[in-house]
Amino acid sequence: MLKLAALALLCTGTLGIFPDGAAAAAIVRAHSPATAGVRPHSALVVFLSGGESELADVPGLSVGIMSAAQGHYSSAQFLLDLTQGARVASSSYPTPTPPPLSLVPAGAGAVIGGWQAARTRAEDAPQLLRPGLLASQIAGGAGYAASTATGRGDEGGGGEGGRGGVTNLDGMLAADRRGHVAALSLGAPATLLARVQALLGRERLVVADLPAGAAGAADLRALSSGRVPGELLIALQRVGDGPGHELLWSAAAGLAGGGGHELSSQSTNERGLIASFDLAPTILAHLGVAIPADVRGKPIHTDGPLRSTSLRALMARLHVIAGRRLKALGFLLLAWALLLCATAGWPRAHRRPQVRAWAMRTGGLAVLWAPVVVLIPAALEPSAPVEYMIVAFGCILLGALTDALMPWPRAPLVPAIVAVVVLSADALAGTQLLMRSLLGPDPILGARFYGIGNELKSGLAVLVAAAVAAALYPSARSRRAAAAMAGAGVLLAVVEGSARIGAGVGGVILVSFAFAVASVLLAPGSLTRKRALIVLVSPVVGLVALAALDLATAGGGGHFTGSVLHARSPADVRDLIVRRYGAAWDALRNHVMPLAAVVALAAAMLGVRSRERLLAPVGGDPAWLAALAGGLAAGVVGSLVEDSGPVLLVVATFTLGCVVSYLWGRPASN
Repeated sequence: MLKLAALALLCTGTLGIFPDGAAAAAIVRAHSPATAGVRPHSALVVFLSGGESELADVPGLSVGIMSAAQGHYSSAQFLLDLTQGARVASSSYPTPTPPPLSLVPAGAGAVIGGWQAARTRAEDAPQLLRPGLLASQIAGGAGYAASTATGRGDEGGGGEGGRGGVTNLDGMLAADRRGHVAALSLGAPATLLARVQALLGRERLVVADLPAGAAGAADLRALSSGRVPGELLIALQRVGDGPGHELLWSAAAGLAGGGGHELSSQSTNERGLIASFDLAPTILAHLGVAIPADVRGKPIHTDGPLRSTSLRALMARLHVIAGRRLKALGFLLLAWALLLCATAGWPRAHRRPQVRAWAMRTGGLAVLWAPVVVLIPAALEPSAPVEYMIVAFGCILLGALTDALMPWPRAPLVPAIVAVVVLSADALAGTQLLMRSLLGPDPILGARFYGIGNELKSGLAVLVAAAVAAALYPSARSRRAAAAMAGAGVLLAVVEGSARIGAGVGGVILVSFAFAVASVLLAPGSLTRKRALIVLVSPVVGLVALAALDLATAGGGGHFTGSVLHARSPADVRDLIVRRYGAAWDALRNHVMPLAAVVALAAAMLGVRSRERLLAPVGGDPAWLAALAGGLAAGVVGSLVEDSGPVLLVVATFTLGCVVSYLWGRPASN
């Protein structure tokens, strides 16, 4: 009886009796075993060209932004990442884009042309990547349904149309490790939904391409309204190759908590944001299939009510962060330069040195306030010119106010305390201000979604070390002073390393080393082998403490425990190291970074050689010497352990320069 009903539906759909396919889908469901609770859990993944508005308008769907790439986006790589549940930066592959791929019908199913070349490319990447792992874990494989009239173009880098294949490349998501698609259903658009339901009666995972425009939106609405218990429906935005597609819209129905929510995952730890490699573990977990260790993503879950306006604003905000970062810094430095120029022409010559010293102090403090001030436009989401003005004038204003209220040289205490408290509160409260700010992790890059990004790690170390020196001034080498510096280092390591706040393994290493150096320099007595050993071992102690903190507060789901402690073999650790240093090398070659790194190294060497003159305003105070040495150590070690490489050295050196500018602006009364 079921077969006769399905056959009748296919025929009537072909004749156009059900033009939108909704009625056909409803009748197939009425005659399917699922309505009797016989069919086991199933998953349906559909691709459509609509955006957030089309997804949010469908009742029962939860919506989120999906990070579709790590580095350069290509639709073929996006699909490969979906199949393997893991990904690396496009620059980590032998070639940045996958080989030409296509879907070729073969018997009742299909094969992916060029699949072996894609597998070979994945095997040469510095991580165990297994394209097709998702479908291979499901008994019987997966099926793919599409309309012959709406096939996609050659998104894989040149389809294999010359071999007689169709170019519905989204069918790659249904391919197993051999590149085989278990079941293929191609036909008229009017029969698509009926054919999808027929496949769902046989396969536990089905992938489908919905038509473009209103027809696709109508089909998605029909699939959502007709979804049966035990069926997971996932909708993904379909786009072509090119820049600007690193973030895509996605939606799901059938997750715990129901529809009408925002999506999230443990991979991103951000409300409304998921990653492409989260799709495979989500499907496998729903089907009750064990998730292989090679899958690095985490199951998607719902997180809070759906707020479409907020999600669209987040998408727009994430697209502008990278382009505004250096410009905002440039405006801040320009404001400082104008302040210095204005004071150089001060009308009263006898007051000119004091006014110039005030400008040096104010400008130096202004930069130290930047980690806090950038959170203001992150909340307001203004236009670019307004954001630049907020950052520039907000930092200068706070710098001047801090200098007026705090006696020299204690002013760095204020921006340091406020920065640590505000950034921690933002992370714990989930307000997402740092993630949306110009100094945040920049999720559009696809490597980091939450916590303290590399641009802040070494800068915060310099800021906190300077705050300790400011609090101790005038100081003497003593156990008490060394303990104060070490205590501040422990606190900052918790902030930068905790999975709930900073989530930075490299941050723990550089902070532990930097503050160990500063503490040893502040301790009474000479440098001994024991003290040198303490400095060298401090990062290891910090990592052990981080692992314990992750286990206690994040259930072992922190960045460190997830990437290092969960490694299955020395090869996994080796691949992790290769990826990080490969990314660091790429950062060194990026734009003006070679010149900036050379300037930073030269400035650091000059500062070390002229440290007595550098610290003349504070009379060579031991605490300030320790703070500057520790800050430089943070930059050097950070450049060696973080995947942003020289960026951390440049940031640390620049921040140290601002601290020195503040010190050299010593008031005449002091």
